[in-house]
Amino acid sequence: MMAQVANLNLEQSHGKSRVRVARVWRGRDGCHFMVEWNVNITLLSHCLNAYVRGDNSDIVATDTMKNTVYAKAKECSEQLSVEDFAILLGKHFTSSYQQVTTAIIKIVEKPWVRVTVDRQPHNHGFRLGSERHVVEAIVQKSLVLQLTSGIEGLTLLKTTQSGFEGFIRDKYTALPETRERMLATEVTASWRYSFDSVSSIPHKPLYFNGRYADVKKVLTGTFFGPPKEGVYSPSVQSTLYDMAKAVLDRFLDISSIQLKMPNIHFLPVNLSSKDNPTIVKFEDDVYLPTDEPHGTIEASLSRVRSKM
Repeated sequence: MMAQVANLNLEQSHGKSRVRVARVWRGRDGCHFMVEWNVNITLLSHCLNAYVRGDNSDIVATDTMKNTVYAKAKECSEQLSVEDFAILLGKHFTSSYQQVTTAIIKIVEKPWVRVTVDRQPHNHGFRLGSERHVVEAIVQKSLVLQLTSGIEGLTLLKTTQSGFEGFIRDKYTALPETRERMLATEVTASWRYSFDSVSSIPHKPLYFNGRYADVKKVLTGTFFGPPKEGVYSPSVQSTLYDMAKAVLDRFLDISSIQLKMPNIHFLPVNLSSKDNPTIVKFEDDVYLPTDEPHGTIEASLSRVRSKM
């Protein structure tokens, strides 16, 4: 929060970071469900005296914030989404402490997924996946809400149906034009929901878990295209736009989406020597995988009425 002190501007907040919590729910049928969350809490509050007078009477101790995470996880007797847990924490801090005006809750969900043994989902066995589900809930005392969800580390690759032509060429350009190349990226996606208050959140159980899975399905499906023929990508920029637009076209409860898609290069391998000019001749088959340097492409797409 911003305040003026002795003709100076003081902007302050405090919170607790990297609070790790795992929660297991046991179904009546013997099937277990589990999540692991890394919780980050930031509170905006009227606690000026702690800074200018050494008076801590308005401070919510960060250790209290940590303990609150575990206590609230215990109180959640039914399985819930990471979005709902973030909102629950935000509501608690803004309603329990008079001086707290806004709570910013950021959570990263570790990607534990159920294993399959002998073609059957295991009741209590899990393995670590790849992409991470991330959430930020900004909850004000008035229960005004900004809710953002996203994916980090969604790695996608296709071995054909990608090219890059017609770009600017000058004396520093060495890259040849092509209509046949490998396309690989690690998608970071972040989308803002259109819900503007806590009361407008759908009361459907695990609503956000379903929406997260659906958005991921649309992003990957747009990237790859149909299973047999695929879809041609003239550039990462074009594919990024198609992916973002597909999400907004499909889900009316999402007001905007941001995508970051680095172009992870697979370079053609050609090897020659004085005695053998074709040790390896590239024929869309042998590549040198690289992770740096890589191209960086990002953009956001929002509905005209969106405030993001």
